[in-house]
Amino acid sequence: MGSYHKVENVRIEKGLLCLVADGVVIRKPLSELSVSLAEATREEVIAFEVSPSGYGIHWPLLDEDVSIDGLLGLVHAPQHRQKSA
Repeated sequence: MGSYHKVENVRIEKGLLCLVADGVVIRKPLSELSVSLAEATREEVIAFEVSPSGYGIHWPLLDEDVSIDGLLGLVHAPQHRQKSA
């Protein structure tokens, strides 16, 4: 399994998801990420797991996921195949 992102210092502070991803400081309100996260109890929201590859963050008690690509604003476009002559 490859590494997607270097994710560090993930924490929840005053309704914000705070972390450093690839050296970029991210602070996002939980309400902007998901209704489930915004309405979750403190116990549910602090019980998260960062994927070993740095792909995303998972909240098992809520069955909720957030991708690091999404937090960084990365968009993946489909790759076009070249037509044969």
